[in-house]
Amino acid sequence: MGRPMTAAVQDGVARPMTAVQAAGYTKAVSRGSVFDPLGQARGPAPPLETKNEDSPEGKIKQLEKKVNELVEESCIAHSCGDLKLALEKAKDAGRKERALVRQREQTMSPANINLDLTYTVLFNLASQYSANEMYAEALNTYQVIVKNKMFVNGGMLKVNMANIYLKQRNYSKAIKFYRMALDQIASVHKEMRIKIMQNIGVAFIKTGQYTDAISSFEHIMSTLPNLKAGFNLILCYFATGDREQMKKAFQKLIAVPLGIDDDDKYISQGDDPHTNLLIEAIKNDSLRQMERERKATAEKYIMTAAKLIAPAIETSFAVGYDWCVEMVKASQYVELANDLEINKAITYLRQKDFNQAVETLKMFEKKDSRVKSAAATNLSFLYFLENEFTQASHYADLAVNSDRYNPSALTNKGNTIFANGDYEKAAEFYKESLRNDSSCTEALYNIGLTYKKLNRLDESLDSFLKLHAILRNSAQVLFQIASIYELMEDPNQAIEWLMQLISVVPTDSHALAKLGELYDSEGDKSQAFQYYYESYRYFPSNIEVIEWLGAYYIDTQFCEKAIHYFERAALIQPTQVKWQLMVASCFRRSGNYQKALDTYKAIHRKFPENAECLRFLVRLCTDMGLKEIQEYATKLKRVEKLKEIREQRVKSGRDGSARARREGSGGGDPGSITHKGERLSAKLKALPGTYEPYESSGNKEIDASYIDPLGPQAERPKTALRKKIDEDEFADEELGDDLLPE
Repeated sequence: MGRPMTAAVQDGVARPMTAVQAAGYTKAVSRGSVFDPLGQARGPAPPLETKNEDSPEGKIKQLEKKVNELVEESCIAHSCGDLKLALEKAKDAGRKERALVRQREQTMSPANINLDLTYTVLFNLASQYSANEMYAEALNTYQVIVKNKMFVNGGMLKVNMANIYLKQRNYSKAIKFYRMALDQIASVHKEMRIKIMQNIGVAFIKTGQYTDAISSFEHIMSTLPNLKAGFNLILCYFATGDREQMKKAFQKLIAVPLGIDDDDKYISQGDDPHTNLLIEAIKNDSLRQMERERKATAEKYIMTAAKLIAPAIETSFAVGYDWCVEMVKASQYVELANDLEINKAITYLRQKDFNQAVETLKMFEKKDSRVKSAAATNLSFLYFLENEFTQASHYADLAVNSDRYNPSALTNKGNTIFANGDYEKAAEFYKESLRNDSSCTEALYNIGLTYKKLNRLDESLDSFLKLHAILRNSAQVLFQIASIYELMEDPNQAIEWLMQLISVVPTDSHALAKLGELYDSEGDKSQAFQYYYESYRYFPSNIEVIEWLGAYYIDTQFCEKAIHYFERAALIQPTQVKWQLMVASCFRRSGNYQKALDTYKAIHRKFPENAECLRFLVRLCTDMGLKEIQEYATKLKRVEKLKEIREQRVKSGRDGSARARREGSGGGDPGSITHKGERLSAKLKALPGTYEPYESSGNKEIDASYIDPLGPQAERPKTALRKKIDEDEFADEELGDDLLPE
């Protein structure tokens, strides 16, 4: 019959289809059976067999999981700044890991110990000890890792140990461990080896071993140059005084590649919207910000190095700086050359060489607008300091025309207008400066002064309060706020702000005297005395303070103590007879008539025509029954007669001038100025029981050789000095009362 067909039925049994068994057919399948390749007809699969967690292996797995969780929690706490919690978690992980090792040794062979977990736990623990400045514990933990030969890369951690020794200023051990780590690292890891060598060089600088440091940095600059190594190399050569090597090191520094593309890729070249969107997206992304930071760092190193070596590499600062500028112009930092030139002018300014600073800045008048604006701003600042307001205004206009959005130029232009008394127009320039740069503190300060001049006290106060939010500890700002509150007749607020001022500058005698004056006006004599006395202690030459203290002691019947202050005033103003008269009066009040008589006689020898002194000499001689009474009485009559003649002449002169004014003469009344000292003098005149005039015939000496057109220094507007082209920062120094942007 031959071979039967596949699946043919013979004797009631189908021939098996062995070729399709994988699809679900079996030998036992008979005709009419259901096709079920997945075996679903058999029902659900039985549940998985549960593991016994109480078994040794289960306990070990659970403990491993817990250790890993603790290490992760420690790292997260460290990243959040909670160093104490991070250390606690690291210690807990260490305890559990040791328990895990013991359990493994009891149940398994030592070969099955998880070395990676042990290394992780120890390394994290050492890092947390170091972060918490527990350096001894950190070194011990690192030592456990380093000494264990089972940890393959443990020797690299000697770098961390060296870093700890560097923080502890144990430089010899730091160098030793850096070198040991260097031996452990293969030569293929170039960047890591370079970083370790850089640390070795820094450690040598710390110990003053500049020759060894130079060898390290020279190797770095020849292998894989970078900015920090180049700058440190310049510092080492500067310390050793090697001029030629300083020049070579500077050339190496400016030759370090930055790895930054040109800025042209951020400029749109066409109208393709997709390309423009892409450029907008990458114009300020994180990579672009990193490039800017790298470029700014490079410029900072080059500028600092140029300022450092310029006086040392040549016979003069100017020649050395010119050499640095030429080198920069021939390098990739050609844009930095202009900044170096402006910095050269600023250095002249710091050296008080104003003429050279002006000459250097004038060279920029034909440069591009950006550089011209910076140079003109600085020139305007210099001329303003020298009170040449015409030149200052000219260069301020030039700076504004070159760069209308330059806040420093607008501020300086406002200052020149302020100096001419046009406060409304000056305020407009300050406002425009603030619109361009809301953080321009000079403009904000000056607009506050302008509003104060215009008697718009609320707006002035608002400006200074905004400035106080920016410059929290500025003594000038605090003083201005207190002054405005005083003008607004709010002495309590003025006192509060002056208290803040003396917390910043506790030795400012003028602020202390102002506090004393405010308390005196409020009637609190004890507090007024305290602050006047503190002011006198820090500056014992303020006549107004001395006068108040003397009057206070006379008021309180302590004439002996008042003598000290009036003697001090007589030393400061020896031509003013009133102080010596007050000394004699204090002696007389305290009952020391002989000393008073001697003092009056000394005054009479120095001021023979003083009528007050002669009156008291006559009175004392009468009381004491002395024979000189007739002599002094005769002199007194002669002096009084001369005084009457003078008064008649003065009166006739006044009548003549009044008559001339009535006839159309142009004589003007110069006005009068009332000073605080005159109020105190009037007080001394009115002291009960003195019976003596306080003022003498001598006039006060007033030096009118110089009149400051801007008024007191505290009211002078702040000028803006621009050092850099793109950014303004505050410098550490002050010229006069002006804050100088760096």
